[in-house]
Amino acid sequence: MRMVFGVLSLLFVVAVIGLLAKKQLGAVTAPPGAAQGAASSAAAAAPVTPKQQVQQFQQAVEGAMQQARPMPDEK
Repeated sequence: MRMVFGVLSLLFVVAVIGLLAKKQLGAVTAPPGAAQGAASSAAAAAPVTPKQQVQQFQQAVEGAMQQARPMPDEK
């Protein structure tokens, strides 16, 4: 009996996490009416692919690594 409740509770948790993940992934894409307007705004409103997100993150990390660290004042 305890095992049945354990399995059911695990299935419930997995279902809730799946619904939350689906909701979050749906929020990433732009709504269809948001891309209406000038051609420049349509290009800016294009959805970002995961590959582009990874490239942006890598560029941000590389840019942060290239910055010189401030030297501490010697006393």
